[in-house]
Amino acid sequence: MLDLSFSLVATQPIAADHGYLLYAALSKILPELHTVNGIAVHPISGRQTGNRQLALMPSSTLTVRVPDGEVAPWLSLTGKNLAIADSTLQVGCPIIRALIPACAVRSRLVVIKVSNAGAAQITADVFAAAARKQLDKLGISSQAALVIPVGAEGRPRRRTLCVKGREIVGYEAIVEGLSADESLTLQTHGLGGKHHMGCGVFAPLR
Repeated sequence: MLDLSFSLVATQPIAADHGYLLYAALSKILPELHTVNGIAVHPISGRQTGNRQLALMPSSTLTVRVPDGEVAPWLSLTGKNLAIADSTLQVGCPIIRALIPACAVRSRLVVIKVSNAGAAQITADVFAAAARKQLDKLGISSQAALVIPVGAEGRPRRRTLCVKGREIVGYEAIVEGLSADESLTLQTHGLGGKHHMGCGVFAPLR
């Protein structure tokens, strides 16, 4: 897997919860995004400006994680404009990077479907148990610790993804104590669903 990081220029701040909006904008240019598997889109980083808005910084990028050998279609994004609600993102040239193993990796939001559990029932403990099962299936050792960061209010950092007016609940997640192979496995496969919308995508913890 490779990460393609495109430079960005924005006309206005974008929604902090922009995963679905970005996916929709990308799909207009690359319709195959609706059907391909193994593709992940990182959340765009930036500076919180209040009202759940995000101002882009010079370091902000559009980063997509794609299998080696499937880079070419994504190069067509160069020079395109992406409409994210009231803002337009101007996409620049990409830098291609290989995945880097790290003993600790983080995902801003992981969403995992739990049978017979609505949004209110997805507590941090329920989420952690479901995430641990997925880590086990990936062959990640039990020595690797799943950590849900705590927010300013002292509670696990619960986040949501808005898709067509419906809120999907998940949590920020850090996995620590990974071997190099485990780290690359987790970064390659991610956790949970909605990877096209920025969920469950892991990168080395800074």
